[in-house]
Amino acid sequence: MGLWADFKKFATRGSFAEMAVGIVIGIAVTAVVSGLVSDLVNPLIGLVLPGNLNDVGNVVFLNSTFAFGAFASALINFVVVLLVVFFAIVYPMAKQLERAEARKAKAPPTTRECPECCSSISVKAKRCAFCASSVTPTAA
Repeated sequence: MGLWADFKKFATRGSFAEMAVGIVIGIAVTAVVSGLVSDLVNPLIGLVLPGNLNDVGNVVFLNSTFAFGAFASALINFVVVLLVVFFAIVYPMAKQLERAEARKAKAPPTTRECPECCSSISVKAKRCAFCASSVTPTAA
């Protein structure tokens, strides 16, 4: 196969497309959360503290400004994005996978316990490999 065919196969594979959609959704969620924090949370904090959260806690030391308020704002952004991603994507997907696993038919057991020595033996066994006692096979 040529280079172009390999690239087409890579680009059209399901996991690649799902990853691209996830990145686009992640960027959109980040933009919404950044707007939420900068337009709603920061002004609410500004009601309690003087000024905007980004301006609170700025310390100048040897001509270097340490913006603790801006860091706190970025930390709030991170936590809110984390919460949104967890409750909107991760948790529902995990629950959906749990329900799908519960609906799957259980395979019949391939082993059972020897009545004499309690070792695990095949369901087709006529004799226990551990204690050599005779057992009745349960599978046909």
